[in-house]
Amino acid sequence: MKCPFQDECPFAFINGSLFPASLSESPVKHKLSTRTPTRKWFVRLLVFGCLIVAAAVWFREPLLRGMADVWIVNEPLEHADAIVILGGGLDTRPFEAAKLYHQGIAPKILLLNVRTNHTDELAITVTQTELSRQVLLKKDVPADAVIVIGDGVASTRDESVAVRKWVDENHPKRIIIPTDPFHAPGVKRLFGKALKGTSTEVRTDAVAARDYTANDWWRHEEGLIAFQNELIKFAYYRLKY
Repeated sequence: MKCPFQDECPFAFINGSLFPASLSESPVKHKLSTRTPTRKWFVRLLVFGCLIVAAAVWFREPLLRGMADVWIVNEPLEHADAIVILGGGLDTRPFEAAKLYHQGIAPKILLLNVRTNHTDELAITVTQTELSRQVLLKKDVPADAVIVIGDGVASTRDESVAVRKWVDENHPKRIIIPTDPFHAPGVKRLFGKALKGTSTEVRTDAVAARDYTANDWWRHEEGLIAFQNELIKFAYYRLKY
């Protein structure tokens, strides 16, 4: 049925219903035409997402190596006043410190006094601090070159505060901190903040782990855990301090 004033009437009857005359097609066709672009965009996004995933899988090794290269802070070493051994890393940190000492990088080694546990207090086990000191002595580092600082430190934050106290008393020009590769950025930031206002420079020495390297860390459970933990700790310390 047509409007008797078709040329002037803004409405038209379509399938027995009144619609604006501008809709020359049925409502169903109009709805389909408006949905088509949305479906096309969805398909395009889906294809694009699949390509991104495929590229990430195909190029995963260079991407993961690149992530490690960007994250790790490994600075050139110059002569320093002291080498700092943080708690933990018994398989790497004291050995690296001894090596640097014999290379003439620094005349002193600062050893953090790490918090003891219950078995240490019962003399069943040996403290981390004592184990690190024994490694240094076995590596022919003179006992008078090893200085124990801090009082029961339990975190990297505690260690940075202890080192700041030693820095205020001794005014060194530079200190070097050998640590795990993924731990280095957090160390650099925390110690940089702790020593702010002093003239002491902090250099980190990223020591390769025994079980993985920056080139294959994702293939080893230890590497995956280390990277994940350091990312979480870095974010935590950044928010808290």
